[in-house]
Amino acid sequence: MVSLDFATIRNAALGGVLIGGAAAGLLLVDGHIAGVSGILGEAVRFRRGLWRWTFLGGLVASSFVAPFVGIVPVVPNHQLGLLGLGVAGLLVGFGTTLGSGCTSGHGVCGLANLSPRSLVATLTFMIVAAATVFLVRHTPMGGVW
Repeated sequence: MVSLDFATIRNAALGGVLIGGAAAGLLLVDGHIAGVSGILGEAVRFRRGLWRWTFLGGLVASSFVAPFVGIVPVVPNHQLGLLGLGVAGLLVGFGTTLGSGCTSGHGVCGLANLSPRSLVATLTFMIVAAATVFLVRHTPMGGVW
């Protein structure tokens, strides 16, 4: 069970403001949508534009800066190992390709642009996430994972 103390609420709100600010800033300054999977995919294909690596570097750097501003990053508790994490990463990559974007692209930027496609994608992400949590935590199948 997750406790909703003041620090948890503050950190979630601050994270939301920072994500929204970064997405809005990237759109206003450079005209690009902050879909992280698309940015990463283009960066590893060596597409022109230093902005992609700068944006990705900022995402990584934020986890190192967070403790200095009073935010303790949450470390996931999993027992998957490197192979399981690798398979999970490949599945996420496949899903973002299949869905033409990720949660940041559809859920943050697409919804802000009132995109019907992004609304359907975000609802699909949320329903699948809720079903996954239910299966893992409340069924015998959860012990398999």
